[in-house]
Amino acid sequence: MTDIAIVDYGMGNLRSVSKALEHVMPHASIVVTNDPVVVQKAARVVVPGQGAMPNCMHELTTRGLKQAVLEAAENKPFLGICIGLQMLFDESEEGNVNGLGILPGKVRHFPHDTMFDAEKNKLKVPHMGWNQVHQTIEHPLWEGIANDARFYFVHSYYVEAAHPEVTAAYTRYPTPFTCAVAKDNIFAVQFHPEKSHLAGLTLLSNFAKWEPKSFA
Repeated sequence: MTDIAIVDYGMGNLRSVSKALEHVMPHASIVVTNDPVVVQKAARVVVPGQGAMPNCMHELTTRGLKQAVLEAAENKPFLGICIGLQMLFDESEEGNVNGLGILPGKVRHFPHDTMFDAEKNKLKVPHMGWNQVHQTIEHPLWEGIANDARFYFVHSYYVEAAHPEVTAAYTRYPTPFTCAVAKDNIFAVQFHPEKSHLAGLTLLSNFAKWEPKSFA
């Protein structure tokens, strides 16, 4: 059995995610795959992503991977990264496209009229670079990671969860936005752990060992 399947739907930072997981789990079977059967049989699933949400959803569907991802989000440890977080929600302002509808809520664009820092300097969109992640819940994937640790971001859209209790962390740019969510066997982040040095590698290592209580 494949230990960790990284879903390849033609978009995403697949190689760096794979290399980071191989670094923290050198003896695990880690594959990048576009085969729905491999995804279905894997013990754990990672859905990374870069690019536009409409393209990501289109490719996920046309490659026959949508159902496999939906099933993985129901029955095994699941990690979403960047658009892999956004696609979990109902819909996105980016192209007014529907997501997977696993978590209720919407994906919003950073509002231009609020993008100013405390000194009234204009902030750039996309939000790109290092920023602090403020943990809001205790979770096995935060183990060994300091609250307010810095992670690397690249995005113009953020999730607005309908149920705030799924928020596992937030970041300010300049106002707070949800940057991580957790529910049952699902954990997903807006930042890129594979680009976030020690904190990111720690999160990936935690995911590779995580046994959600309801699935243990």
